[in-house]
Amino acid sequence: MAIDLSTIVIAAAVLAVLAVLVLGIGGFARGSDPKTANRRMWWRVGAQALAIALILLTFWLKSRG
Repeated sequence: MAIDLSTIVIAAAVLAVLAVLVLGIGGFARGSDPKTANRRMWWRVGAQALAIALILLTFWLKSRG
């Protein structure tokens, strides 16, 4: 079974969300600056929105044939 480009893009987006999440949790564990923690939270939200958009776009493109 071949891995197509859409699978790679979705996996990269999910891994980016995971990376930002781990950074944020690590910052909370260390007790970093609240401003930095808030900025990381917004980066996570943005990464999740992008990942969801890419997943939906992929499903839509595959349904078209």
